Amino acid sequence: MDKPYGDDSPFKTCTVCGATWRTRDDFLDDPDIFIVGYQPHFKALTEGLFLFNHSCGGTLSIKAVKFTDLYKGQVFQKRLTETEECPGHCLHERNLNPCPAKCECAFVREVLQVIKK
Repeated sequence: MDKPYGDDSPFKTCTVCGATWRTRDDFLDDPDIFIVGYQPHFKALTEGLFLFNHSCGGTLSIKAVKFTDLYKGQVFQKRLTETEECPGHCLHERNLNPCPAKCECAFVREVLQVIKK
C-alpha cells in the first residue's frame, strides 16, 4: 500500500532500533518482521492492534484499520464473542488462528492469515 501523494511520513518506525518502513508493503515484505499477536477492540474492530516483533527485539503495534483492505470477503454484522459459537481466539492475544464463527470479528482473523503469508 503506497502512501498518499505528498505524504513523506513512514508507515512505521521501530522505537527500539529506529528502523523505518516507508510503506506497508515494505513492512510486510521485511523478513525481520513477524506477526505475533492481536489485541481486539470489540467496540471498534478496526481500532484493534496487530502486534509484530522486529528482529532487534522491539514489538510494534499497528491499528487493524491499516490492514483491513487486505480482506475481500464477507463481514458479518453480529459479534459472537463468548457465545457457544465462539472458539475464543480473540480472547487470547497470541492466538493467530482463523475463526470459523460467522462473527463480526472473523474478518480480522482472516486479515491475520493474509499477513502471516
